Amino acid sequence: MKKIIVVFLISFVSLNTFGQDITGKWNGLLKVQGMQLRVVFNINKTETGYSATMDSPDQGAKGIPVTTTRFENSNLKIEMNAPKIEYEGVLGNDGVVSGNFKQSGMTFPMNLSRQEIEKEKIRRPQEPVKHYPYYTEDVSFENKKAGITLAGTLTLPQKEGVYPVVILISGSGPQNRDEELMGHKPFLVIADYLTQNGIAVLRYDDRGTAASKGNFKTATSLDFASDTEAAMAYLKTRKEINPKKIGLIGHSEGGLIAPMIASNNKDVAFIILLAGPGIPGDQLLLMQQNLIGKAAGMSDTELQKSEAINKKAFEIVKHSTSIEPLKIELTQLLSQNLKDNPNSAIPNGMSADDYVKLQVDQIAYPWMQYFIKYNPAPALEKVKCPVLALNGEKDLQVPPEANLEAIQKALEKGGNKNGSYKVLPNLNHLFQECETGAPSEYAQLEQTFAPKALAEIVDWTKKVIK
Repeated sequence: MKKIIVVFLISFVSLNTFGQDITGKWNGLLKVQGMQLRVVFNINKTETGYSATMDSPDQGAKGIPVTTTRFENSNLKIEMNAPKIEYEGVLGNDGVVSGNFKQSGMTFPMNLSRQEIEKEKIRRPQEPVKHYPYYTEDVSFENKKAGITLAGTLTLPQKEGVYPVVILISGSGPQNRDEELMGHKPFLVIADYLTQNGIAVLRYDDRGTAASKGNFKTATSLDFASDTEAAMAYLKTRKEINPKKIGLIGHSEGGLIAPMIASNNKDVAFIILLAGPGIPGDQLLLMQQNLIGKAAGMSDTELQKSEAINKKAFEIVKHSTSIEPLKIELTQLLSQNLKDNPNSAIPNGMSADDYVKLQVDQIAYPWMQYFIKYNPAPALEKVKCPVLALNGEKDLQVPPEANLEAIQKALEKGGNKNGSYKVLPNLNHLFQECETGAPSEYAQLEQTFAPKALAEIVDWTKKVIK
């Protein structure tokens, strides 16, 4: 539900520059959904024009070859074919290239300068700073089933002792161990609070993200569940951990994964679902798209058209058995929709065919197929351990009423009477105190995770592990 655009890039060949020198190191700062990514172009003169490489320091990438560039009459244009990425700018008399970075039909302002660029400091008052008043250790563990190594951080109230522990399971999209998104680090804040309250915490980078190995793009929620099971197995090898008091805290998709594991693993002592889905994936996506669209100012007519086409697309996915026929059927559906709605907004610079392909790829990739088809109820019905389910009142991504009701119904159907369900006033999907709950607010808010939500988590956990 969260999607961050990642910078890959480029290398180039060029025309004459009419006296202006474009060679050397050029620095830019790309701002995307609350994140800041530094971009560096290294341009060299060749016999035929120019060659270059790109660095992405914040992603640990250096020397990425570039495809094409043109520099003429002060105009710089950089292009990459797959994925479709462009940078266009004008070199001014002040030595700054003023321009825009484009990807997937979206445009982001980004200027280039020869000066080193520092990230802008964002005020996040809840983020703890080193040195922490507890023990912290970087760890790694194996998911033998997947054949990958995962990396994370274990925090203990003190270096010596035996403690209850929780494993933090992130929401959708590639997240690092802090679940870093929109300029916030919610898992860092949660881990800090829990550890200072006597509860150990293990948080880890999603597979294929940061220091963890594996392929994120081909993984589904079921694969991510196996990563959490590997984290549990690792904790059982630690003398500081009470193996009878291992709990799971899952946010968003993580709140779908936690019951998956608890439904067939008696070693899970308790689970906490933070905005966890309780209704089938296709229904949740339709509800989410409607609420976010309404918050963004879409008309009722636009919302109805969007819901109608999405319903058809999701039905195709639910009945699909192989990828190629699925893509063909989705392409036919979405192409016909564009013909039937000639005034549909297509991102600037993108052809109708490219736009349809982009939509098909977003719907047909493995994670989305699995999510659309998945119903959380059967797993929830098998969960026997204590469950705390929390939602923010203004959550537009996992609406509280429908999902908490479904979670409670499923648990009680399975005979689990040890569930607690609560809607926290004025909180959004990230459990921030907010105005509207719209995703556009996430990065703008200074608060990372509401203190009242942290207190609910700790108070309930202490009662369960007593």
